[in-house]
Amino acid sequence: MIAWIQTIPPDEATGALASAYADAVTPHGTVDNVMQAHSLRPHTMQGHMALYRAVLHHPENVLPEWFLEAVGTYTSVLNGCTYSLAHHSQNARALLGGDKKGADAVASLLDRAPERTFSGKYLALLRHVEKLTLDVANIAEADLAVVREAGADDGEILETNQVCGYFNYVNRHLNGLGVSTDGDVVGLRIR
Repeated sequence: MIAWIQTIPPDEATGALASAYADAVTPHGTVDNVMQAHSLRPHTMQGHMALYRAVLHHPENVLPEWFLEAVGTYTSVLNGCTYSLAHHSQNARALLGGDKKGADAVASLLDRAPERTFSGKYLALLRHVEKLTLDVANIAEADLAVVREAGADDGEILETNQVCGYFNYVNRHLNGLGVSTDGDVVGLRIR
């Protein structure tokens, strides 16, 4: 069972669902469970894919991909989303070189102590991610001033905010439907 709700496997899909699955195939030739959980409403899978690609893998993003994956990892830690954490912590680790540096950075996020391995604007942005995820009702313009003072520009703040927002959405999609990684190929896949 990949989720607590009914899902239609890719080999049984027809019509709009088959088309949505074709767009969601990973470089490994599989469709991750996060997408299969949308199978009863293929239009939401298409929207999910578009948002995912725009916030994490668009060529006009300015922040490095390793940092965007770190934002996704940290948001998933804060939300207790083991599914996204499994996938995106591996991505962050790999993009940081896959060695001790990557492992240490991911460990600092898991421990909710990003200051151990992040500094400057990256640390300020991660602290903003924490407040945006856990205390969104109390976000104020002054919070952005702190991030700007650390060296982030408004475009970088926007990119970080969008990645954090995306992961808050997907973490709730995954946790709310009990989606598992059973059968997924976990690891780096740039789309």
